Amino acid sequence: MVDSRQPLLRLGSIHKRFPGVHALKGIDFELEAGECVALLGENGAGKSTLIKVLGGAHQPDEGTLEIEGKFQEFLKPSDSLDAGIAIIYQEFNLVPGLSAAENIFLGMEPNDFGWVRKGEQAERTQEAFLRIGANIQPEELCENLTIAEKQLVEIAKALMREARILIMDEPSAALTQKEVEQLYLLVDDLKGKGIAVVYVSHRLEEVERLADRAVVMRDGEHVGELCRNELDRRKIIELMVGRSMDQEFPEEERKPGKVRLKANGLTRGKKVRDVHLEIKAGEILGLTGLVGAGRTETARLLFGADKKEHGQIELDGEILELKSPRDAIEKGICLLTEDRKDQGLVLDLSIQDNFGLPNLTRFSDFGWIDQGRERNSFLGYVSKIMIKITGVEQLAAQLSGGNQQKVVLAKWLERNAEILIFDEPTRGIDVGAKYEIYQWMNQLVGEGKGILMISSELPEVIGMSDRILVMKEGEVMGEVQNHAGLTQESLLALAMGEKIKN
Repeated sequence: MVDSRQPLLRLGSIHKRFPGVHALKGIDFELEAGECVALLGENGAGKSTLIKVLGGAHQPDEGTLEIEGKFQEFLKPSDSLDAGIAIIYQEFNLVPGLSAAENIFLGMEPNDFGWVRKGEQAERTQEAFLRIGANIQPEELCENLTIAEKQLVEIAKALMREARILIMDEPSAALTQKEVEQLYLLVDDLKGKGIAVVYVSHRLEEVERLADRAVVMRDGEHVGELCRNELDRRKIIELMVGRSMDQEFPEEERKPGKVRLKANGLTRGKKVRDVHLEIKAGEILGLTGLVGAGRTETARLLFGADKKEHGQIELDGEILELKSPRDAIEKGICLLTEDRKDQGLVLDLSIQDNFGLPNLTRFSDFGWIDQGRERNSFLGYVSKIMIKITGVEQLAAQLSGGNQQKVVLAKWLERNAEILIFDEPTRGIDVGAKYEIYQWMNQLVGEGKGILMISSELPEVIGMSDRILVMKEGEVMGEVQNHAGLTQESLLALAMGEKIKN
């Protein structure tokens, strides 16, 4: 007897080509109602292209797309929306000057003869926020929201469209642990209502918690599929990178030296309160805590981006008065921001221009930039830290997350930075590129530089740090010397205000 049941979504031999790139090579994919399928792969594997095909932003060159057995042709994003597919992209799609409620209802406002029923709009927005555990006022402008709050607005916006297929691209990247748990419950709830979820994440613990199946892509191809009882971290990584991964973090025996950077009593309002820290030559100091703990705000004070109200910063015994990032850069303190797309790079400029921006005096004579010298220096880093580019004139916006991070790193290495502050260094970066970033961090501390690594990824904090500071609500709750028995649970307990039992 033939099974007449149709999958909710079916892709058949999807191909997509761009000039010089065969991005999708015969992808077959099925999705059942009420299941969560993890879509995994390194940056450049083809995940984003596949998502854009599903979202109507790209049209396939070959292949078929069916929803409930009916062939579909998406010529524009609205066709995909009309077919019941909603996508939460990794890059926010919000209008900063509009409120949370206005963003959620943009294009589908409840109205009477053109007059928007704002009360109803706000009420339904509040209901959506309660459903996903978001503490956001509907009338709050999106430009005033944190990264985590903007992510929640995106989730609420997608759910408001009552999609049958929800595609989540790194939805938890900026969420607190509590918000991630709420997201888990939300996905479970959606599945129970028959909604299918495609979940794209580099956080493999999320995949193990949520996915019924995992589909792995590499170099534009479907290279493997794992059912729930096969979801093993090592198996997933090996499928993603195409080789055996003996360890997730490179081993390095470090010998920290003298104190290079010292901060005493750093204070700025309620965000940073009486913070003391020391960064030694040849060590990585980890800084962790939940969202809102004050980690990034502390980094901005050390970088001169914000003005401290109290406290003192010393570098190699010299008291610094940092009035701007320029002052910090001149002293050899550099910041690789968590939001590299908005604050670390100028996306509309070439990667060579981005590399040259903080190094103009190095490559200019009498006001004229020696572009040949700048190019040669940049190409040296391209080779040295393995930046994948098509040419130095390629726009920064066109690079993967891992390669964007490497461009930011290259421009600071050219400045001979002595203290490097990495704020969420591997957010949105695939496992292969993460390992390369970790290797470079080890090489930098091996040269005697000091690193402050801010991260929400507790395995990363434990895997890379020599010492770890944990913050909560602007205060340092404690310092932990890394050791073999240190657990994520003990750091999380400290971040939530509990004492670690020895």
